[in-house]
Amino acid sequence: RDTQAQRFIEVYGQPGWARVQQWEQLLVDLDGQPARRQLSEVNDFFNRMHFTDDMRVWGKEDYWATPLESLGAGAGDCDDFAMAKYLTLRQLGVPESSLRLHYVKALRLNQFHMVVTYQGAGMSMPDVLDNLNSSILPASERTDLLPIYSFNGNALWMSKRLEGGERISDSRGLSSLTDWQRRYK
Repeated sequence: RDTQAQRFIEVYGQPGWARVQQWEQLLVDLDGQPARRQLSEVNDFFNRMHFTDDMRVWGKEDYWATPLESLGAGAGDCDDFAMAKYLTLRQLGVPESSLRLHYVKALRLNQFHMVVTYQGAGMSMPDVLDNLNSSILPASERTDLLPIYSFNGNALWMSKRLEGGERISDSRGLSSLTDWQRRYK
């Protein structure tokens, strides 16, 4: 681990390493806690990072950073935040069946955007974790978002709302997700 830490520090510096250690502590602190607390604290943790576009951070038009890359850089865009939240919640034991990444259009900004939705047992409407609005709200209250599709580690759905949708394939068809999964491992 010392060699990995040294390599990480060489690339991202001591502040990046400090953010990774804070993330690791968050995972310890939230282990076994109620889902509500996990959602709130994970959402808040990643929303504190600096929002900027991929070109500024990675020199590419569209790049899905892994959580370690985002934490190292201390910055990212909506898909980086959403992917980091999703993965952190999965590491905390939130069932994959309760989580989706939603690719949406943020209507007020007139641009594409990504959020995480959580729909636990007995919930009629999923909650939305987002960096544009840090309050976790039911999807029915997020009329500023126009859903396009959603996915998790297993499947891809076409969406007309931030709930349900028609399953259209497994998630292997998303090249950005496949690349992200490869780099994460």
